[in-house]
Amino acid sequence: MPYATIVVPAYNASATLPATLASLSAQTFRDFEVVIIDDGSIDDTALIASIHAASDSRFRVLHQFNRGLAGARNSGIAEAQGEVIGFCDADDLWMPEKLATHVDHLLGKPDVGISYSGSAMIDEAGQRIGHAQRPRLYGVTPAHVFKRNPIGNGSAPVIRREALAEIAWRPASEMKRDWIFDETFRQSEDIECWMRLCLCTDWIIAGVPGLLTEYRVNSTGLSANVDAQLASWERMVSKLRPTASEFFARYEAAARAYQLRYLARRAVSSGDGETACALIARAYRESARPILEEPLRSVSTLLAAHATARFGDLPMTLARSVLRVARA
Repeated sequence: MPYATIVVPAYNASATLPATLASLSAQTFRDFEVVIIDDGSIDDTALIASIHAASDSRFRVLHQFNRGLAGARNSGIAEAQGEVIGFCDADDLWMPEKLATHVDHLLGKPDVGISYSGSAMIDEAGQRIGHAQRPRLYGVTPAHVFKRNPIGNGSAPVIRREALAEIAWRPASEMKRDWIFDETFRQSEDIECWMRLCLCTDWIIAGVPGLLTEYRVNSTGLSANVDAQLASWERMVSKLRPTASEFFARYEAAARAYQLRYLARRAVSSGDGETACALIARAYRESARPILEEPLRSVSTLLAAHATARFGDLPMTLARSVLRVARA
C-alpha cells in the first residue's frame, strides 16, 4: 500500500498533462501512487495518461463520464490507497521536493489535517510570470480561510485521509462513492470543502515554506469569469451559513470584501477596468477590513483598477514587461 496518493483530475488536458505527470514522476518521496481521472475527455488525454502509466507502474488511469473537477477529485479519493492524499490539476506542476516536504510536515504535526505550500504562477507556456501565492503558514483560523483562503489553489494541499473521511457524505442520488467535494459546484468547490473541514472538525490547517506548486494562469479558464465566480462564492456562503451562524454573522462582510477585491484583481489582469472599479468600490462598501488589515494590497488594487479603466491593459502590459526584464 503506498503511503501517499496524488489525484490528477484531467479533462481535455492533452497540452499540459505530459508536463504535469513528469513533475509527479520526479518526486523525491517515492512511496506514492498517482490516480489519473480522465473526466470524459474527447482529446488525447486518455492516451497520454495511459502511455505514462505504462512507463511508470505507480500511475493508473480511471475513465468516467464528465462530472467536473469536484467529481473527478471524489472519484480519485474513492480509489486512493494512501494515508495522505494530494491533488494536482492537469495543468499545474509539483516541484520535486513537494510531496516529501508535506509528508514530513504531516508526520511531525499529528493535529494538522491539511498541509499546503505557496505557489509560483506560470503562464500557458509553463514559464514563471513573476507572481506568486505566498500565503500565511501558521496560526490559520477559520476566519483566515474564509477571508483569504491561504491554501490558494487546488494543487497546493496534501491532506490526511482521516481528515477527508470526517467531512464525507453520500447524497441520495449517489450510488457508488462518497462525496468530499460538493459536485454541484463548478467553482468555489475548494473553499467550500476547506470551510466545511474548518467549521465541522478539529483538524488544523497549516502550510510549509516554499513555492512548491506551479499554478498555471489561464485567462480563458474558470477563474477569469468573475460573475460566475462571485455567484458560486455566494452560493457557498448560503450553503454553509446555517452550520455556523455566529461565525458567518461576524466574518461574512469582511470575507465578501476580500472576495470582491480578489475578483477586482482578476478583472484588472483581464484588462476589464470598468468591472474592476465596480468590484473594488463594492468591496470597500461591504467592509473596511481589507484596507485596515492589508492596506498596501488594497490601495494598489484600487489604483490598478482605475488605471486599467482609463488606459486599458497598458499598465498591466508595462508591468509584465518590467517583470520580464527583471527576470532576464
